[in-house]
This record gives sequence, C-alpha cells and structure tokens, in this order.
Amino acid sequence: MPASGGPAGPADTAAGGRWADAGLVSGEAVELDVRAARLGSRVLALLIDIVGQLLCAALLALTLTPVVLILLPDPVVDRAFTGALETLGLVLVLVGYPVAWERLNHGRTPGKLAVGLRVVSADGGPVELRQSLTRALVGVAVEWPGLVLPLLSWVAGATVMLTDPRGRRLGDLVAGTMVVHTRTTQTWRPAPRIIPPLAGWAVTLDLTRLDDALALAVRQYLTRAQQIIEPYRTRLARELWREVATVTAPTPPPGVPEPLLLAAVLAERNRRGTLRLRRNRAFTAALWPDPAPVGPAAVAPPSPATPPAPAGPALRSASPEGAGSSLS
Repeated sequence: MPASGGPAGPADTAAGGRWADAGLVSGEAVELDVRAARLGSRVLALLIDIVGQLLCAALLALTLTPVVLILLPDPVVDRAFTGALETLGLVLVLVGYPVAWERLNHGRTPGKLAVGLRVVSADGGPVELRQSLTRALVGVAVEWPGLVLPLLSWVAGATVMLTDPRGRRLGDLVAGTMVVHTRTTQTWRPAPRIIPPLAGWAVTLDLTRLDDALALAVRQYLTRAQQIIEPYRTRLARELWREVATVTAPTPPPGVPEPLLLAAVLAERNRRGTLRLRRNRAFTAALWPDPAPVGPAAVAPPSPATPPAPAGPALRSASPEGAGSSLS
C-alpha cells in the first residue's frame, strides 16, 4: 500500500490476495512477511555500487599497470595485449564485483547493504553462484551498462521492474531471483479505539472471515491516513471498507464515515485477540503451573554453645535444709 498518492493496485497472489507484496512462502507453507524492493531503492543501491566499481577499476589500473610494465618486456606489451587487459579488467569490475559480493556477503553488494536490500532466490532461499552469475551477465548485456542497445534496454528494464508484481528486473526473471528489503520501519502507535456510538455494534460483529492480510491493510491505512492526500484517502477508505463489509456482519449504523468503521472493526479484533490470549495463558497456567524455584536447602542457624561448668568445689545448696545441715 503506498504511503502517499493513489491507492495500491492489485497484486494477485494466491497466498496474500491483493494486499500481498513479495508473496514468498516458506517450506512450512507459511507466507513470509517480506517487502519486495522497488525501482527507487534499487536505483539508489545501483548508484552506490557504480561508485564502488569505479574505485575498483581505479585500484586495478594503479596496481596492474606498474606490474605489467616492470615484469613484461616492451615487445610483449602491444596494443592487442593492452586491449586484452582492459577487457579483463572490465569483466572483473562489471561481472566479478557483484558476483563476488553476493557470494561473500549473503546476496548483498555494498550498495544493497547501505540501502537495506538483499538478493534471494524466487522461493526465498539464499542466492546461488549460478544465479548471481546469470543476473550479472544479463545486467551487463541489456541493463547496466547495457552493451546491447543501451537506451532502449534501459527503458525496457525500467518498464519490466515497474510492471512486475515483485519489482524484478530482466536479470532476476532469467536467474530466478528477486531483491527484498532486509529492514522494516515499524512505528508503534496506540491501537485504534471505538467511538461510543459504535460500541454496541462492534460487540456483535462476526470477524471469523476477516483474515490477517486484510486486517494488516486496514492497520496500515489507519497508520498512514494523514500522509495520503485527498481524494485518494477517502477513496482508499471506501475501497477497504467494501472488502471488510463483505466478510463481516451485521451492517453498521448508517451515516458513519468509513475510517471510523475501519477503526472500530480493528479495535474490536484487537480486543478479542487480547481476551483470547489471556484465556489461553490462564488455561496453560492451570494445567502446567510454574514449578517452585529450586534453591539450596535452608540451614538452621547454629544454637549458641553452652559454656562448660567451672571446675572447683561444688556449690552449696540454697535450700534451708541445705543451710541447716551445713551449719551443724
């Protein structure tokens, strides 16, 4: 869903419906929450990599030229030899640079690392050497720098990236790869609240058919609604509410704006989820109570030692009989 501008276009994927993005599914048949990289972020990463490639080319020229001039005799260093060295350096910079970085840095060149992107296989797995080499060769030939019809290939590559649901370029389509974001910007905001006139209606809602993908789209709209200009904000709210209304019941009170209805549905869903989580925790605690902490056994404090009786003559009795007997 766009942060500003027009409403999102359909992205028909089997797992996530029209609100899905990358559409990656793990081996356990769980859809991965991964955002595909689009044209803007990928162009920025490419510009950074171009600077890195220019630095590598300058470093190769500064290191190889003196070595060749010192080690090889003058008859060997002719125009053909120089051209072969230039071709080899061009291949190392344009092809070896991205392939080496993607293999050594888990699918991330310096440009992608700076922007927060990563190359992965189409199924979400790590990129392989064959895939990195294929996408690099296709990129050099028809994308950047575009050795075959440069201007036409640039327009074709940008068109493919803009029209592909996953934002893939020609090299990605041939190699079976895609580029995804590794960083997600999360803004923690308070959960939406239900206005009092809608409280009674929200309690009676049937939310069993409201899936996570549509609920996430509603949450993203409510979070970014102030960033969307009119009339797209109202149009997107109506479009979202039409989809929510088809999977919820009963119908809301008439005359309520769509953003308030979306906030009420999402707030009621959050409330029920919180109550369900509390019940599950209480049930689990009743079945498996937490064991008492095991610690060292308590040691009784030592009793004070009784002092021994002093050695000497026996003490006289304090009783009168004892006193009388002693006097007699």
